[in-house]
Amino acid sequence: MGNKKKSTIKDIANVLGITPSAVSKALNNNPRISEKTKIAVQQVAKNLNYQPNHLASALRKGKSNLVGVIIPRANSNFFSSVVEKMEEVLNSHGYNVIMTQSNESYEKECRNIDALLYTQVDGVIASMANETVELEYYQKIKSKGIPLILFDRGENDLEVDYVGIDDYMTSQMVVKHLVEQGCKRIAHIAGFQHSRIYKNRIRGYKDALVEFDLPISKDLIIESNLGIDDGRRSMKKLLELPIRPDAIYAAGDWAALGALQVLKEVGIKVPEEMALVGFSNEPFTSFVSPPISTINQHNSEIGRITAETFLDRMENPSKEVTLNKIILEAELIIRQSSKNK
Repeated sequence: MGNKKKSTIKDIANVLGITPSAVSKALNNNPRISEKTKIAVQQVAKNLNYQPNHLASALRKGKSNLVGVIIPRANSNFFSSVVEKMEEVLNSHGYNVIMTQSNESYEKECRNIDALLYTQVDGVIASMANETVELEYYQKIKSKGIPLILFDRGENDLEVDYVGIDDYMTSQMVVKHLVEQGCKRIAHIAGFQHSRIYKNRIRGYKDALVEFDLPISKDLIIESNLGIDDGRRSMKKLLELPIRPDAIYAAGDWAALGALQVLKEVGIKVPEEMALVGFSNEPFTSFVSPPISTINQHNSEIGRITAETFLDRMENPSKEVTLNKIILEAELIIRQSSKNK
């Protein structure tokens, strides 16, 4: 059975015996069209199951009231919380959000950008995939004069607005806490260093070790995508070392959970034999046994400020606005996994 042809403005006009232009004006609530005609047009449009072509409308108006959002993964409490607040703010100003996820894939991220640009979004808000090294597709957004706001993960080379936390100082805060608990051999399950935020977390971790006169060992730093399986693999690798660590600082909570699973399986007590700290304050961190110490990144605040930064760009399109680099102070939530060894 063939696809049913979509109804058009011309079909509505033919039924009512008026011009397509009059139908278009009626659908857009033009004051020059009588209420009687508007009601008739709406009724026929409903009968014909007419769906407006928002893409064509955006091309005509030069504005779609759509904002494209790209996140690495939707199953993260951090990203879902950020987007929820972001959407709340944008909706209140008449914008709708189209959310895409890269699943940490550079290739998929590029396809998402192309799709959003094709949809004529008014702006793009993004947090980069772990795999992303080349910035060509983000430069493409900028070249079209579309506002680009980055949050959590972003690169300074793009020279765009950015909202996030101080990853360097946050890593130092984690290491200081572990040292205060008596830890002397602290391992870091890290994100990939080509990403600025993970590079800064590694740098903060290393500088803190130097500050406390602890050795820096490349064997204690393992880069990964920070998924639960990455945490498991990293933990197994660390346990194979001749001298195993006495603390784990994971740059993501899912990796911390994977590490905790392995420690439980091999009978290593947390925190008595090995302390553990994660990052992002995923909901499960307070429910597992023992509860995992972690970093609160103030998700809703990041979502709100990112949305407001976009709105500011839209309200001042021709004005030279200084780039916004908004850095929030993160909070270390200390729980049983790292407390009082």
